[in-house]
Amino acid sequence: MKITVFMAISLDGFIADENGGVDWLNQLSTENEDNEDFGYSDLFEKTDCLVMGRNSYETVLGFGNWPYLDKPVVVLTNRPPPAEIPEGATVDFKSGSPQQLIDVFRAEDIQHIYLDGGHVIQQFLSAGFIDEIILTQVPALLGKGIPLFLEPLESDDWKLDSSKLFSNGFVQRHFLRTR
Repeated sequence: MKITVFMAISLDGFIADENGGVDWLNQLSTENEDNEDFGYSDLFEKTDCLVMGRNSYETVLGFGNWPYLDKPVVVLTNRPPPAEIPEGATVDFKSGSPQQLIDVFRAEDIQHIYLDGGHVIQQFLSAGFIDEIILTQVPALLGKGIPLFLEPLESDDWKLDSSKLFSNGFVQRHFLRTR
């Protein structure tokens, strides 16, 4: 099983503002990047499911249309599932430790997971289950917000696989776990 994180991050290390919002991403220039999705579509096509935390799920619901119609989504939460899910969406609500969830995903023959959501990523990082991290650093300073990394990563555990500079100032780095 392979687990990939694909995130945008501010220059000061935040993935969301202090209220969990990501509107700041919409204010950034994508000039000269016509139809550029920074590798998102390619990754999304290669994954079997998207696993996200409940807060990320609630944020995505605020976008309007459900963007993951062709992909199963697992929402990790200890709260009861909502009464309604987006029309046409395949959403399953699960809880448990990263190890318990990995066991469930393996039993369901899930081969490649796209993992999203700061708290969920932290749990899976701490448990050693993330295989690759693709970070797109954007030219924005938030000052405060929700950090991606609560604890430093062990430098011996990760290697830079590639780095790409986009004309709008975005820099994407692809890290692989070295085990």
